[in-house]
Amino acid sequence: MSDYIMSQIKRDHLLNLLADGRRADSRRLDEPRKITFETGVIESADGSCHLRLGDTEGMAGIKIIPGTPYMDAPADGVITTGAELIPMAHPTFESGPPDENAIELARVVDRGIRESGMIDVKKLCIKEGEQIWMVYIDIYALNWDGNLFDAANYAAVCALKTAMVPNKQYGFGDDMPLPITCLPISVTEAKIGNDLIVDPNFDEEAISSARMTVTTDDNGNFRAMQKGGKGSITRGDLSLCLDRAVEIGKQIRTIIG
Repeated sequence: MSDYIMSQIKRDHLLNLLADGRRADSRRLDEPRKITFETGVIESADGSCHLRLGDTEGMAGIKIIPGTPYMDAPADGVITTGAELIPMAHPTFESGPPDENAIELARVVDRGIRESGMIDVKKLCIKEGEQIWMVYIDIYALNWDGNLFDAANYAAVCALKTAMVPNKQYGFGDDMPLPITCLPISVTEAKIGNDLIVDPNFDEEAISSARMTVTTDDNGNFRAMQKGGKGSITRGDLSLCLDRAVEIGKQIRTIIG
């Protein structure tokens, strides 16, 4: 996501560690960083989460308002996801309209939530053809130390899981939880040389040639994938990514579920 240039000495050190199956922070190649989070942190939002994945930090806020359905889906609620890479998160991030990196981040998170059916949009219908609930997911990067994709996914999922539909505010009765069906969890890996490493930090991302993000649902079904970077992902690489996504997804759900 940046034009950061690493010294050759540091690059060689990281590559030498990987050659021995090690990482600079002592994690295994298939080990994600520690996750800590807090929900309900934004009073004005209908759901929110502040989450840390190692030193990568993000915030997700949910706003739910009545709106008009699309003509081709008159009884379906609407989900919209946006992301901002604010300058305080990293010196390479600039203020202004979302750039291609912010757009990709939002799309990857949105696709995982949408394709998994995490939210039962049929239950967001107020009056078919006239009024439905619109769910806005806003993601903010607060500190970037690699792998914003998974940090943003986990923050959004936690925020949605605890969000309440504001029926009372609009005169529709009592508030209710969002109709959640599953917890879509993404697992991102970076390819460095011939190695694939889970949850790359900033330095590992900087020397990687390719990235693969795989999102699974509660049953281990593959719901979304996104490849990034100019390097190649072989069939064997993809198979390893898929297997790890299922197993690590289970681990993550025990933490945020």
